[in-house]
Amino acid sequence: MSLITTLLSLVITVAGYFSPWFPNQILSAGIFALSGALTNWLAVHMLFEKVPLVYGSGVIPLRFEDMKKGIKNLIMSEFFRQENIKRMLNEAALEFPSSPISSKIAGAVNYDAAFDGMVGMIRESGFGSVLGMFGGMDALERYRPRFKDRMQSVVHEQISSPEFAQKIQKQITDKTSLDAILAWLEHLIDERLDELTPPMVKQIIQDMIRDHLGWLVVWGGVFGGLIGLAFSFLP
Repeated sequence: MSLITTLLSLVITVAGYFSPWFPNQILSAGIFALSGALTNWLAVHMLFEKVPLVYGSGVIPLRFEDMKKGIKNLIMSEFFRQENIKRMLNEAALEFPSSPISSKIAGAVNYDAAFDGMVGMIRESGFGSVLGMFGGMDALERYRPRFKDRMQSVVHEQISSPEFAQKIQKQITDKTSLDAILAWLEHLIDERLDELTPPMVKQIIQDMIRDHLGWLVVWGGVFGGLIGLAFSFLP
């Protein structure tokens, strides 16, 4: 797009030298359009690449650290403000009892370990010797499936209750908890930003805005041509 604009401006400039009709106007429009397209192309190029002897060129790679700080400040100040985190956690806590996550948590508990722990506690207590009269610890094994089903039902009822949601809401919206969450998020962002390098940032920005920057060259040629055409009519 920018190349076509530059070549078209060059064609108009050359045509101005040979046209028998309005040569001054065509030449002036072509020269101004060519200068506008070239200067805008150079400005776009200097955003990403260092040009020798041109101070301020290559601003994106040179200001890499400042850009990382700016990205971090933008994310933390706009997306992860304490009130935003608090509102999000409040909503999540209220929706938790009816969400599929509560069922998944109940299903993820190791009920076999809980049963083994209960059996171990009985073995170490005074009931261990009494239980030996009824077949010993092995007699409890047949109750394992019933224990697991009952415990899963109890855990699901507990974590699905409004009271449990209120307790979660109170804990996660506590200022200390919010500060810890924000500190963790900030640490996570720092880790991800530290993985970036100047060439990676340059490539990311180029990929995002290359097409749009091309229009700067196009409009530079258009407005330059119009300005040149207007100047050609001046006495």
